[in-house]
Amino acid sequence: MNENSASRAEIPDNPDDTALLDAYSRAVTAVVDHIGPAVVRLDVAGPNGRAGSGSGVILSPDGLVVTNHHVVAASQRMRVTTADGRQLNARVVGTDPDTDLALARVDENVVLPAAALGDSRKLRRGQLVIAIGNPLGFESTVTAGVVSALGRSLRASNGRLVDDLIQTDAALNPGNSGGPLVASHGEVVGINTAIIQGAQGICFAIAANTVKHVLGELVRHGRVRRAWIGIAAAQTALPARLRHLAGVAQESAVMVASVEPGSPAATAGITPGDVVLAIEGAPVTGADELVRNLTGERIDRTIAIELLRDGSRRTVSLVPHERPRRAAA
Repeated sequence: MNENSASRAEIPDNPDDTALLDAYSRAVTAVVDHIGPAVVRLDVAGPNGRAGSGSGVILSPDGLVVTNHHVVAASQRMRVTTADGRQLNARVVGTDPDTDLALARVDENVVLPAAALGDSRKLRRGQLVIAIGNPLGFESTVTAGVVSALGRSLRASNGRLVDDLIQTDAALNPGNSGGPLVASHGEVVGINTAIIQGAQGICFAIAANTVKHVLGELVRHGRVRRAWIGIAAAQTALPARLRHLAGVAQESAVMVASVEPGSPAATAGITPGDVVLAIEGAPVTGADELVRNLTGERIDRTIAIELLRDGSRRTVSLVPHERPRRAAA
């Protein structure tokens, strides 16, 4: 018996290993069998005539499909190819560039297989997740991995910071954008959105709880409403001496660069040079936090904004309006 055969002989057969592999395989195949029929291919024709494609997932039997904003881009119409090969037409209900989400509805009167959105707050690092896509017409392309991290942030195409992303090592291939990230119990816990090229397969998905909020807004209003107070601001460091004199704990805030005439901020007396410390008691340490605190729930409701002006703290009250498209905070 040579050295190699002796080494092999020393490795005992472990029936538990086979059982574990079978359990893993059963979990993945069960998810694919359950969710795969709800995953569709989307073919989108852009305004310049160039076509693009991506994936989507059906969330209601009457044909509500969620995908990425960057898949839909500026298009209002698309062709939907189901897992069983049906060709359907769909129109865009609404998009939200700030979260890279879009919602479409199928035109035809059909009943389609649908997936359920789960509670992404229950996810744990290390949990098994499966990414399913329909890239380039290859139905139900599947990759599996684990949740690498939770609560990540990533810049959207419009420069806004997308919060509460799920980081996973389940590989996302070109064309998989907009497809579901599914937990082993069969619920969609995220919508796949981005790949960091050259970063060993680091991939991201928009958390299902964010998807629920955005889709609710798109269905009700055709857009996601966010509050607007009418300022342009940038992060600024707060020197230690200033923090001590003003009794401020945070090391940074946002300085107002400009104020829109007639805006809620102007009406409240906010001026360029003021430093915004907090909104409704929540510290504002950067421009992204300022935007994050101006949610749709604050529209037309009085809120308190804490400022630092000439070294002194003061609080002003104002009523935010709905944010115009492409406006600053």
